[in-house]
Amino acid sequence: MKTFEFASLDINKVTFAGLFFNKVMVLAYVFLVLAFVGIFEIYEIRYFSEAANAHAAGLDPTNPALVDAMRLAVFGTVGEVSREVPWTLFIANYMYMIYTGSGVIFLVALAELMNFKLVEKAAAGFLVVGLSMVFAGLFTIAVDMNMLNLHWMFLDPNMGAGMWMMLPLYFTYIPFVLFEIYLILTKKRELAKRLALPILIMSIGVDLVEYYIQAKLFSMNTARHLWTEFPLLMFYFIISAFVSSLGIMGVYSYLVHRNKPEYKQLMDLVRRGILFFVFVLGLYEVIAYMVVDKDWAFLILFGPFKYLYFFGYILLALVLPFFLTFRPTNSPWKIVLASVFTIVGGYAGRYLFVYGGNANPMTNRFGMGYEKYDVYEIASTFNYAHPHLGEVFIVIGSIGVILAVYKLFDALFSVTSLRDTH
Repeated sequence: MKTFEFASLDINKVTFAGLFFNKVMVLAYVFLVLAFVGIFEIYEIRYFSEAANAHAAGLDPTNPALVDAMRLAVFGTVGEVSREVPWTLFIANYMYMIYTGSGVIFLVALAELMNFKLVEKAAAGFLVVGLSMVFAGLFTIAVDMNMLNLHWMFLDPNMGAGMWMMLPLYFTYIPFVLFEIYLILTKKRELAKRLALPILIMSIGVDLVEYYIQAKLFSMNTARHLWTEFPLLMFYFIISAFVSSLGIMGVYSYLVHRNKPEYKQLMDLVRRGILFFVFVLGLYEVIAYMVVDKDWAFLILFGPFKYLYFFGYILLALVLPFFLTFRPTNSPWKIVLASVFTIVGGYAGRYLFVYGGNANPMTNRFGMGYEKYDVYEIASTFNYAHPHLGEVFIVIGSIGVILAVYKLFDALFSVTSLRDTH
């Protein structure tokens, strides 16, 4: 393909149709259409509810039920963080995408520092995949915040709010990763290796800051001591993210590099990584459930999520990948299958943790039992609101963000190519 040079970077000469209407982009558009359908559904409920109207307001403007209906009409209840249900599918997807994407970037930076030449050759593609997942997570959380929050976030900034703690980090982290990709594409390997260490540190910084932000949300219920009294919880996010990240790297390697000579060697590296982190995560799970909050643990192990926990998370994310990667194999299909299981099982694990965070949603601060939200409400130790269809569409649609961002990079810079490390 013909190229032209700009700032020492070879850019492919690609037509408008070739850039925006190739097969991958068309698939991305299908996912994005689902996302916008979901956004329409969510925003219609949030902002265009007919529960409160001018006629009702004129008849009895001080009616408490009317006031509450107006509040629901303005702020909505679907897919937003609230005291009653502090966790949503948006939060689950955001946490999965951010942690997994930064995990891919971390592992690539670590491989560069440890002189894994084969990973260095494929580093550009892996980094773009990780960055695409970060963008998908930010897309999800932007929808979750809704237009009113985003509007007032800038008009009346609260620097202690989660978004204001998060934005400076991403405004630093994303440019650093982009610059690392630039250095790789322009064959400045020594500079790229030097930049790998700051990126390594910032990837952990993303996890630390996100952990603190989610802890602020978690403080809306009595399960908050999971964060304050069990600091090792942070390592659950990091270790489980590495398992899913290696799954992403395995599937990506199959889709992009399966016809290249280095494919089997690359997949063996993925196999060893999955085996190591699955083993570490398994040990963590055993230890964690011995010391974590018993109400929360019993809810996950024996409550309404028990089947998803044992068959969706333990089986897919831990057991099957362990047996599929335990021994070296000449069949990369086993590694691909293990990779798929870690991706699906990792998402199930994040969903479990997020919705399990609704354990004990009523405050028990006086030790007198759970409070009620209103006079007629029945106190409950667990609130579960099934994800709205709009949330599901938006989460599925976030895959379109990943595909679109990655394909644009690849069409312009051929990030799928294995590059010389010398």
